Amino acid sequence: MEASVPVVDFEKLSEGEELKKLREACEKCGCFRIINHSIPKTLMSEMKSVVKYVHDLPLEIKMRNKSIIPDSGYVPPFPTSPLYEGMGIYDMNKSPQALEEFFSQLDLPTYHRQIVETYGEAIHDLASTVSQKMAKSLGVVGVDFKDWPFILRTIKYSFTQENIGEMGVQLHSDTGFMTLLQDDEAVSGLELLDDSGLFKAVPPKSGSFLCIIGDVGQVWSNGKFWNVRHHVICKEIGTRYSFGAFMLAPRDGNVEAPTTLVELDNGRCYRPFKYEDLREFRITTGKRKGEVLDQYRIA
Repeated sequence: MEASVPVVDFEKLSEGEELKKLREACEKCGCFRIINHSIPKTLMSEMKSVVKYVHDLPLEIKMRNKSIIPDSGYVPPFPTSPLYEGMGIYDMNKSPQALEEFFSQLDLPTYHRQIVETYGEAIHDLASTVSQKMAKSLGVVGVDFKDWPFILRTIKYSFTQENIGEMGVQLHSDTGFMTLLQDDEAVSGLELLDDSGLFKAVPPKSGSFLCIIGDVGQVWSNGKFWNVRHHVICKEIGTRYSFGAFMLAPRDGNVEAPTTLVELDNGRCYRPFKYEDLREFRITTGKRKGEVLDQYRIA
């Protein structure tokens, strides 16, 4: 069974009807696809080639990609997730040094460096603009999402015949405000858990980006946006690549609904908290399906 993922036209997001569609997607589905965006298909294709290159590097080289915050660098396959491998760059928009360290750690060729830098800047700009439109759909303006830290993350799933039916990554919600993902157009596996408890496959759409609302997005919207749960399952033989911008939380780490929304809703749905506390909860408890928000929910 396939998920019905709403499609939002980036070029029309200045129009009221498209903003309404965006808000409905965030509230009812927790995800949507962005089409007619600003990133050229050639750059998307080039970045996928670089992603394949870096994940094919020897393990000892990939291990140099150190995490600045948990899971922001190289994550090797583990017994609990043997099909998953991740790499990343944390906060490259504010720290040029982070980008240079990534390049030097992996000893990337000049051409590959240019692609990563260009793609990183482009997807951060797109993710920031989409976030602003999400906020505007709720009547909130003036938030500088470009200042929010993000992780440029790449993920590889190695699927073999023996893995059919196994999990590539367990059921979870993303921790941040939202994830803007270039998912694999050839190898499937991503599934969403809908509100009836059914898993539905996300069909690929070449040239688009998939936006997934995270835990911070739900709290920041005062409970209006839905932090959709999802997993990746091996359904076919092949190597699945996905990558994109994981928008986290405000730079000061304070996660709370804007005053505008609190006033409109006559109160907060969640107590303010620190983003690092959310991530720490996941690490210490192993619970990754948004359970952390229960302790901040205001009855």
